[in-house]
Amino acid sequence: MSAEDDTVLLTTEGPLGRITLNRPRALNSLTRPMVLRIAAALTAWEHDPAIFQVLLDGAGERGLCAGGDIRAIHDDVRAGGSASEAFWRDEYRLNARIAGYPKPYVALMDGIVMGGGVGVSAHGSVRIVTERSRVAMPETGIGFVPDVGGTHLLGRAPGELGTHLALTGAAVGAADALLCGLADHFVPADRLDALAAALATAPVADVLPRYTAPAPEGELAGRREWIDRCYAADTVEAIVERLSGHGDPAAKEAAETILAKSPTALKVTLAAVRRARVLGSLERVLAQEFRVSCAMLTAPDLVEGIRAQVVDKDRRPRWSPAALELVADAEVERYFAPLAADRELRLGPG
Repeated sequence: MSAEDDTVLLTTEGPLGRITLNRPRALNSLTRPMVLRIAAALTAWEHDPAIFQVLLDGAGERGLCAGGDIRAIHDDVRAGGSASEAFWRDEYRLNARIAGYPKPYVALMDGIVMGGGVGVSAHGSVRIVTERSRVAMPETGIGFVPDVGGTHLLGRAPGELGTHLALTGAAVGAADALLCGLADHFVPADRLDALAAALATAPVADVLPRYTAPAPEGELAGRREWIDRCYAADTVEAIVERLSGHGDPAAKEAAETILAKSPTALKVTLAAVRRARVLGSLERVLAQEFRVSCAMLTAPDLVEGIRAQVVDKDRRPRWSPAALELVADAEVERYFAPLAADRELRLGPG
């Protein structure tokens, strides 16, 4: 096995096909070879009658997956390359493949699960969180927009919870992930190994009830009043104004968090989440996200955001434009413009 293959470990244990993301030093961040290797395994196991369920987990103690390899995207954009577009095309195809997989796909969303990590887990049929889970779509903080079907998931969350998570990039724990529809079951972390062992002997529907438990109390249920009211506004500016004027300190903190993000990314994100609700199917939303992602490659904030957060780590991005009121509606619309026919992401009916 090559070093490249080592980044995804594939094993079979009885009726179980197991996928382990294996870049623990990089918090299992996804690369294109990893995406292709996962996709190939899913195809092989779909047609293998000896395998009747799949398990996804991550190596190391910190989490399942922190997302895509954004440093590689930064370097590709600066070099004028096309690797980022190719990565997203294969990644989004994998997201749709997971959502439609005909066998149970069990994702252990333990620890950090962000961005692309959400994409390879939260579209699965059995999504498990633990007391260590921190689930987020933090893209606005790097001048990007929730992708990997994230706008589909957040658009379907109750009330305006998804809008709140999309704009702030806030990470949520187990109970809030369950509330928002990003996960299905809570299993204490110290039961995961036993659950994985049991999945090698019996169907997930038979064994899972022995390992689940009530999740610790979350935060979002108690904040629904101001979240639903404030985030129902028509624009990001109006949302920030409502949050700032609300009496709850958490609402004001959310406004301050939003104002630190890329103004362009915020406006495109709000439009993307609301359009995703109308588009309906995951496949149609992924096609929209692909258009937006490709357009982001031509804008300054993505490279600048990654520079500030990952490359130089000064945490002081210089957004352009620098304020919400400077981002015109026509500029937002540009991100949703159709691509050339041969570049559009096509995922079949939907």
